[in-house]
Amino acid sequence: MITKKSPPAAIAKIAAEAEPAKLSDDELLEFLTVCNDFYRRGEPIISDAQYDFVFLAELKKRHPHHPYLETVEPEKAFAGKTVALPEMMLSTEKTYSKDGIEKWLQRIEKAAEELGLEFSRLIFRATPKLDGYAAYDDGLALYTRGDGRKGTDISRVFERGLIVGGDGKRGQGAGEIVVSQRYFNTHLADFFENARNFQASIIKEKELEEHALAAIQNHAAVFFPFAQLPDWLGSAQEILERFEAIIEAVPAKVDFDVDGVIFEVTDARIKKHMGATRHHHRWQIAYKSNVETAVVTVLRVTPQTSRSGRVNPVAELEPTKLSGAVISRATAHHYKMVRDMGIGAGTVIELTRSGLVIPKIERVLTPKTPQIPENCPSCGSELVWDSDYLYCPNTVQCPAQIENTIEHFFRTLRNIDGFGGKTIEKLHAAGIRSVYQIYQLDLERLQGLGFGDKTSQNLLDQLVRSRTDPLEDWRFLGAFGIYRMGLGNCERLLQHFPLLSIFELTLEDIVSIEGFAEKTGEAVITSLAKIKGDFMRIHALGFNLLRTPLRSEQAQAASPIAGKTIVFTGAMQHGSREDMTREAKRLGAKVGSSVSGKTDFLVTGSDVGAAKIAAAQEKGVRVISEAEYLEMLK
Repeated sequence: MITKKSPPAAIAKIAAEAEPAKLSDDELLEFLTVCNDFYRRGEPIISDAQYDFVFLAELKKRHPHHPYLETVEPEKAFAGKTVALPEMMLSTEKTYSKDGIEKWLQRIEKAAEELGLEFSRLIFRATPKLDGYAAYDDGLALYTRGDGRKGTDISRVFERGLIVGGDGKRGQGAGEIVVSQRYFNTHLADFFENARNFQASIIKEKELEEHALAAIQNHAAVFFPFAQLPDWLGSAQEILERFEAIIEAVPAKVDFDVDGVIFEVTDARIKKHMGATRHHHRWQIAYKSNVETAVVTVLRVTPQTSRSGRVNPVAELEPTKLSGAVISRATAHHYKMVRDMGIGAGTVIELTRSGLVIPKIERVLTPKTPQIPENCPSCGSELVWDSDYLYCPNTVQCPAQIENTIEHFFRTLRNIDGFGGKTIEKLHAAGIRSVYQIYQLDLERLQGLGFGDKTSQNLLDQLVRSRTDPLEDWRFLGAFGIYRMGLGNCERLLQHFPLLSIFELTLEDIVSIEGFAEKTGEAVITSLAKIKGDFMRIHALGFNLLRTPLRSEQAQAASPIAGKTIVFTGAMQHGSREDMTREAKRLGAKVGSSVSGKTDFLVTGSDVGAAKIAAAQEKGVRVISEAEYLEMLK
């Protein structure tokens, strides 16, 4: 078991072997956490490629919606109390192909159509993706990014002489602490293992080493605001036509470590309309290039049954090193591809690894006769074809479908621990077939199933916690794994219809919601009918659900902030920003993440920079204190 106290040799051994499939879910998550911690403090254990394409990819493959993938990877917390950042610092969505950029541009085009804007006239900005140490400067203090919401005050770096890159002015928001590549290679490489190690050293409270201090005094190390980065500006058509030239030229505009190019749309209306996920802004994307190919022989194609019943083909390969990892599996997407391309034992393929969850079969060089399964590998039921895919129709008794469905439920709730794959497999082997049955377990039954006294009590405590801790109703709905209903669609649905009424909805009801097409609506109605019985039984257990405010209620709300757009900034005393955001939405307000010309109120807590307040006032935004805001609600 890997833990934060594991010796470096144990961690290095896992990194060197690059076989994450051998790790349990808990070990894989702990390894990722440890690697991120070491990387953020300037002591990387593994390369970016290994982290992204080997270990993080394994987590994505097992659990595509794991909370670790949906949160901002935290920067190392240095000494000092953490405080709320003036603005949230999110991660950036990544793609490793031009196709990914094209799909992102299509989403921008759709947003432009919804706003009545001419897509061809939109301007896009491309900047170098700095590989430094993320921080936020509000003009009074400099903060680490922390977890994206709270950081640590590291203003001491300015007291040590660190300057601001670009125009040299303070208070320009997010940026990164970076060091000149030429200076590092000439003056620092003998004293620091890498640039990030140096960057972390100048942040720490301890007295600076002389070479680090000299780098600051020589202005080789700077805090560079993103707003000041040299850039390329152009249209979407120019991005597609000149893509290769852009991604080659933009990184060369700076003398700092760069690991890609960031593209963003510049129109403030588009940004506000598209908003952000809990992890990244939708109006921005990073292109990272890391493509390698290899010629590999397929040993066999193994069928695996998912929670939806789809049987997916996984090509088992001769172990091959690619992008710093030993690759032994690749996706074949579906069995029609296996059948049509002749992928079987002995097939020679060209394999590409470019940041995908698992490597991609680029093309077949030597086809062989494929073996198409006739029966489900989990339950033995006869498989049926549906378009390109093979499905197991045994939705009630198939072990793989049951276990994957249960694991998805608890993983989606995000307020319960202990119910990972191994626990669920053990419960299923003992005859537990549903989430509802798990909630009926008591101490004696768990002990009888082979769980220890302490483990049994912990599992029961977690089940109680999952029902008593506050939980958004849209997350609860999403836990049932409704086809074509991710968490975003669940929240959107419940903004129009109360939770317990959704099983009576018609196709017309669903397609009336923006973003729901007829095909999606038909799939949702079918899926809702299938889960209704389980849903009602589990709902009756008494979960502490937070109701999503209906749009109609928001429109009719009589509160003074109904229909207003509000941005919260600084540390609040009334409650966390999440609590205040939830309350404001309940009262009919729209809550933004950043100030724009359409913002009505900027509500300020403590530790808010004067530059941010001035910028808001220049846009005509009314700035009020937290106390004034609460008084207004009365």
